[in-house]
Amino acid sequence: MTQCINVILSGGSGTRLWPLSRKSRPKQFLKLFNGRSIFQHTIERNKKIVDDFMLITNASQLSTAHEQVAEIGGSIYKEIIEPVGRNTAPAIALACLAVDPETILFVTPSDQMIGDDASYHQSIQRAKTLAKDGYLVTFGICPKYPETGFGYIEASGEDVIRFREKPDFKTAQIYIDSGNFYWNSGMFCFKAATYLSELRKYQPIILEACIKAHGGISNNEVPLELMEAIPDESIDYAVLEHSTLVKTVPSSFEWTDLGSFDSLLAYGQQYQNVSGLKRIEGTQNSYSLSDKLVVSSGLDGLLVVDTFDAILVLPIGESHLVKDIYNSVKRTKQNLI
Repeated sequence: MTQCINVILSGGSGTRLWPLSRKSRPKQFLKLFNGRSIFQHTIERNKKIVDDFMLITNASQLSTAHEQVAEIGGSIYKEIIEPVGRNTAPAIALACLAVDPETILFVTPSDQMIGDDASYHQSIQRAKTLAKDGYLVTFGICPKYPETGFGYIEASGEDVIRFREKPDFKTAQIYIDSGNFYWNSGMFCFKAATYLSELRKYQPIILEACIKAHGGISNNEVPLELMEAIPDESIDYAVLEHSTLVKTVPSSFEWTDLGSFDSLLAYGQQYQNVSGLKRIEGTQNSYSLSDKLVVSSGLDGLLVVDTFDAILVLPIGESHLVKDIYNSVKRTKQNLI
């Protein structure tokens, strides 16, 4: 029977959720949801549909990952520790090189929340079937609104026509109105052999560098000099935009990448399970993320994020501003990053 391994990509620091998310406690490990982190929810959600887990991360996150896996009684059968990140195409190649060529890899980020288990499981089963037939499978999320922060997949049924970059609002609305565009979820499913074959076809330099890096792994860690020699490239640019073997599974399950405070707020308003999220008394449409009591009067449309050493006040709907705020703090207050 063909094995299916969930490859969990966990290397980012979630800077768009600063000051909640820091280098020392990135967003995937924040216990924001019913006392569990997004990372823990990922494992609990997928353990019903895969045979085992592989973690690709960095050394600074490894001990936290171990602690959180143990807390939920989980297990990780294999780990690959990257001393520096080289984006998703090399990370996935290293995962493929670590398993039997016929193994199906279900690749997921560690920082997404997903609902509607029945629909989710149905989509994964369809993806596995396509993967066994030799396809590289993406998951297209049925869009609910013209989001400008996501990439899009244009498709006809399960056939991918093309991948589209993050659009402006007008273009995103055109995509929504057309009815054949989907949000690109960043989740993938394929046989290891299929991915490596397509990577060799379109990006042989990346593959050869990954083969050398994999051969040098000691104690699960890739040597720094071999990792640095790998070109930095995403799976989308390296393989998916070129390959003729790409399929998408149109999916209607609840999905959010929690990549901004606006998406976190929307998720919390819908599911009522974000720890510390409360409406601010005496205001219109204003919320706080805090263990403290936050009160005000006459304010409208603000989010107050309170941590032990920083407070962020942000207009709701303007969470893109966090990027510039983070960069400013990074230049002057490295201890807060």
